[in-house]
Amino acid sequence: MIGSSHEALHRIFQKDPGLLTRACQRLLHIPFPEPREIAVLNADLTEIQPIERRVDTLLRVDTDDGDYLLVIESQGKKNEAKRGSWAYYLSYLYEKYRCEPVLLVVTQCSSTARWAAQPIRFGLPGWSSLTVRPIVLGPDNVPVIADEREAERDIPLAVFSAMTHGKGPGAAAILEPLAAALGGGVIDTETAAVFAELIESGLVDPQAKKIWRDLMTSVNYFFRNPVAQQLRVEERTTMILRIMESRGLEVPDSVRERVLACTDLDRLEAWVTRAVHATAAADLFDDED
Repeated sequence: MIGSSHEALHRIFQKDPGLLTRACQRLLHIPFPEPREIAVLNADLTEIQPIERRVDTLLRVDTDDGDYLLVIESQGKKNEAKRGSWAYYLSYLYEKYRCEPVLLVVTQCSSTARWAAQPIRFGLPGWSSLTVRPIVLGPDNVPVIADEREAERDIPLAVFSAMTHGKGPGAAAILEPLAAALGGGVIDTETAAVFAELIESGLVDPQAKKIWRDLMTSVNYFFRNPVAQQLRVEERTTMILRIMESRGLEVPDSVRERVLACTDLDRLEAWVTRAVHATAAADLFDDED
């Protein structure tokens, strides 16, 4: 099910696209070339036929050694249907852009990470016609960052680390140094507020969410910052539409436009709940004018 943690886990790479290449180089020891430029692309891979397919985040990275399309998929649990979807994404993107596609799967679950890392092979036994080898970032290869100075050196990586490991009894030891790093002046207040919202959305453990909210309330900027407020709105509207699309519901333009135009967080939260159970897109607006 698409939720806040799913969205935050890949949106961090939209906020700081360079995090992906740093993660490949430093954490996975993959010799990814230094980027000259990184651009966020439209993640809609829908064709003329009425089959809707969307990647979570799509980046184009231009380097001296070639250009790459980075497909970032947030994966909460094992899903065998992804075997075909991921192969389709890569083949379609190569055909459309004539640019080398690279698949990165991000997850907060070790067993899901091990599943996602297995090569996907299509063809005869011992003679694959197509092989997909995802790059995977998860609890087993993302470092635990529980030191304020270390967090300050690469705040986006520390944010991703907190979303990956911030649960259970050790959550406070990770979140408190990160909160101090965000409030320490290393980055501007607006950027810090955006990262703070991503963390709040990305944490899956209710106790960790409470710890983070308490920390951010003491810092003051988080809940009042207009940039963070806008990010919350965008995250909810995206979630509503993707939940309905993932359930196979047709979303008319009138419904899409009404959802995207809404800035009332309480109303959007109600629509998120309704989207899970709706039998038609218009059911979102039941009991409303």
